[in-house]
Amino acid sequence: MWQVRAAGLLGGSSVAAGAYGAHGLKVSEEYKTIWRTAVQYHQFAAVSLLAAAAVPSARARLVSGVGILAGAAAFSGSNYAVAFYEDRSLAKLGPYGGMSLIGGWLALTVL
Repeated sequence: MWQVRAAGLLGGSSVAAGAYGAHGLKVSEEYKTIWRTAVQYHQFAAVSLLAAAAVPSARARLVSGVGILAGAAAFSGSNYAVAFYEDRSLAKLGPYGGMSLIGGWLALTVL
């Protein structure tokens, strides 16, 4: 299933992002905290996709998987950009990513 492959990519890339944030990212502690939040949600998304892959409903797997994957990209991606460039104006996609993550989780309960 594509969710398992996507979860593997998200999981591996989240570990790499965490290592970079801990050892290579040269920003203030304020922005390192934002980076850590991005990594945390990135990792949660990987585990969430694995859980979504186990749901019996094909419709729920699809909708939740797309919501979780898109949400992780938008939420974590915008937070990575904010932290890397130390520019909060790059956070515009964050709320949409959060809503997509919530929608992905809710899809598991209603579909």
